[in-house]
Amino acid sequence: MRVLITGATGGIGRGLSAHLQAGGHEAIGLRRGPSATSAQQGPSWDPARGVLDAGALTGFDAVVHLSGANIGDGRWTEARKRELWSSRVDSTRLLVDRMRDASGGPRVLVCASAVGYYGDRGDAILDERSTRGEGFLAELVEAWEREAARAAEFGIRVVSSRFGVVMAADDGALRRMAMAFRFGAGGRLGSGRQWMSWVAPADLVRALEWFLTHDVSGPFNVTSPQPVRNADLTSALGRVLRRPALLPAPAFALRIALGQAADELLLASQRVVPQRLRDAGFEFVYPGIEDALRVALRPGPTSEAGVRAA
Repeated sequence: MRVLITGATGGIGRGLSAHLQAGGHEAIGLRRGPSATSAQQGPSWDPARGVLDAGALTGFDAVVHLSGANIGDGRWTEARKRELWSSRVDSTRLLVDRMRDASGGPRVLVCASAVGYYGDRGDAILDERSTRGEGFLAELVEAWEREAARAAEFGIRVVSSRFGVVMAADDGALRRMAMAFRFGAGGRLGSGRQWMSWVAPADLVRALEWFLTHDVSGPFNVTSPQPVRNADLTSALGRVLRRPALLPAPAFALRIALGQAADELLLASQRVVPQRLRDAGFEFVYPGIEDALRVALRPGPTSEAGVRAA
């Protein structure tokens, strides 16, 4: 299979490319640049300017769309919200429009998404049949998935892959949490009772390949079958790093620092399970949080994917 990947230079993209190539597939990144196509450097696009030549998609069997601005990077000002929206919704619209126009182009689209779709839902167990929640992130994910789903109207198989928090040491939430612990400032966030849905990088890239090679469509939760409360996650992280989890971050302090992003990213409770993957027989290599953390944080080089998308 010949696969075109957006966001290929991010942690997930690098891990997926290596995984696909090891499995005998051809993985090529859709690089960012002003020119539409270069024979020497491969296909490119400029999503901010709406530039993507449909011819750049010719000859590919599938597209994995991972690109998007880092959703956990700072406060959600109105300008930042517009950037987050454009980098996901507008870029997906452009990509789908060009897939429609491409002759001999891809027939499969696997698009990144997020469990933020479900909002703050307390202790409720959430699967793919659960309704959309409230908040900016839930609205963003709904619009993002709606743009991807348009491709089904012209015969493309579409999967929206709702990522949990990816336990990758080189980027994202785990890197920030681990740094706090190493400086003696680790602990639960807020009450610590909120559920966190997470996934190991190795399981994430395996699921993405599975979507490419199986005749499935629609939304899939890509999360460990064992979500954990924040307090349990931070306790496990303390054990792995051999650091005490003694300094909780109060909810009010998180809200002062991050505003709305604190409520939706750090304090929201999302007990999400990968029901459709489990029903299909997909097996997770790292279902437990402590094993996943030990693999992510072990010393030395790693082939695990990091995380860039929300």
